[in-house]
Amino acid sequence: MNLNLIGKEKNTYDAIVVGSGISGGWAAKELCEKGLKVLMLERGKDIKHIEDYKYAMKAPWELDHANRLTQEIKAKFPIQTAEGNYPINEANQDFWLPEDTSPYISKKPFDWYRGAGVGGKSLLWGRMVFRWGDFDFEANAREGVAIDWPIRYKDIEPWYAYVEKFVGVTGSYDNIPHMPDSLFQPPMQMNCIEASFKEKIKAKYGNDRIVTIGRVAHITKPTAEQTALGRVSCQYRNACSSGCPYGGYFSTQAATLPAAMKTGNLTLRPFSIVSKVIFNEKTQKADGVEVIDAETKEVTEYFAKVIFINASAMASTAIMLNSTSNRFPNGLGNDSGQLGKNLMDHHSRVGASATVEGFEDKYYTGRRANGIFMPRFRNIGNDKRDYLRGFDFQGGASRSGWSKQTPPKLFGADLKEKAAQIGPWGINLTSFGECLPYEDNMMYLHPTEKDQFGIPKIVFDAEIKENEQKMRIDMQNDAAELMEAAGYKNIRSFKKDDFHLGLSKHEMGTARMGRDPKTSVLNAHNQVWGCKNVFVTDGAAMTSSNCVNPSLTYMALTARACDFAVKELKKRNL
Repeated sequence: MNLNLIGKEKNTYDAIVVGSGISGGWAAKELCEKGLKVLMLERGKDIKHIEDYKYAMKAPWELDHANRLTQEIKAKFPIQTAEGNYPINEANQDFWLPEDTSPYISKKPFDWYRGAGVGGKSLLWGRMVFRWGDFDFEANAREGVAIDWPIRYKDIEPWYAYVEKFVGVTGSYDNIPHMPDSLFQPPMQMNCIEASFKEKIKAKYGNDRIVTIGRVAHITKPTAEQTALGRVSCQYRNACSSGCPYGGYFSTQAATLPAAMKTGNLTLRPFSIVSKVIFNEKTQKADGVEVIDAETKEVTEYFAKVIFINASAMASTAIMLNSTSNRFPNGLGNDSGQLGKNLMDHHSRVGASATVEGFEDKYYTGRRANGIFMPRFRNIGNDKRDYLRGFDFQGGASRSGWSKQTPPKLFGADLKEKAAQIGPWGINLTSFGECLPYEDNMMYLHPTEKDQFGIPKIVFDAEIKENEQKMRIDMQNDAAELMEAAGYKNIRSFKKDDFHLGLSKHEMGTARMGRDPKTSVLNAHNQVWGCKNVFVTDGAAMTSSNCVNPSLTYMALTARACDFAVKELKKRNL
């Protein structure tokens, strides 16, 4: 009896999915529902839906430290907590991967935020979802930047619709040419200040600048499919980053994972760090992956006919760079030399705030989990700037609470009377701008330094450049101009001058899609050039960055690639 063959058979599946975040969850769901036996590998711990959201139903004052950062939390996340209580706090700290668990090197400042377990950042994301149109898919070709996308809107439009039906997207139909509408569930409602702001901006700028409600992956009218998975409407608690026991927003735990498990075809293995893809020189395909157990450091090989790498943009590229062979001495699929290059993120931390007079007799109910949104209006139509691309605005209006209005020395009846008085209205806008894909913005593996698992550390060498710096001036000035146009008071604009990549947590690029293996890493179906049974459908695949949240595009690309992969398997092409 050949024990090696028995061991290999035991560790063999139809498909392997590396990562369990937004795109990995989708890959597992799609492949399982198409009848494949799937192994999902997650480097972190298992985070179970509902039972592991231990602070989800607690008010801030019920936590030991009122949901604020402690010295212990800061020590675990020294870089990611530098800006204060966002995005990491006492209630969600267990969902974030501590820095010493995944050390990296920043040649230029770069902050890397990683999920700590199953679900990845799908438990923690901002949940904003937008379709891209041809205006963005054609931008590189139109402007002579980097390389052209190998797809257009018509190629991905059916897949946007497909994932939106499952995810549940709330928003309004706005008919904006450069930002196609999704298939929406009923929109969340603006409060009185936001509705007034929308009308004021329309009166001043017409359709050149549009204010709409945010498009987010929240259920407002659940479908039968969503209800069958245990999901219900958003409860307007705005406690999303602590985990949603209602499944009101889209996450792996609430949606794709239970759908995949329902098939009986999924095996989930947490604490599984994929170090490399095993390439077969004879077949010119991948045989499987090498996995290091995060608890025991034992090394095991797993095998499959098809492999989806969805570990998150930077981690997926790191795995590919570490997957060297005679055929690929510089990393899997790296004939072009582009693997690790063209790193992108959105640049942010720019905007303005103001106070709003009037409406003293108005308030709002609930804690809506999204804000208002202003699509890009720069470098569109007749508007020409001294930089390429553009930016959007996200924001909202609210009234300050009683605690901000109460002098600290009051007590007794005076305190009680003052505490009953609500504060003034305020409004804020924060901008997200597009970063161009620059070949010299890159990540690579350090030649000698390794982490505790013996895997080379990632080195980040990327920054925003002159084009983005010029854009940031407009981002700040336009935010203030919008506040002035609306007639608001005490306008305060802001711009973080030392902004660096990683802060927006929208890492993209480094294994881009393209039309030619000489200039790209992936083809139009997210297949690795030269290793056709490996697919990459997370942020690493992006050829440009747009200025909107890219997650919906990851989902659509993943569903599309899974459909293609299974059809190719049936044709015996993989």
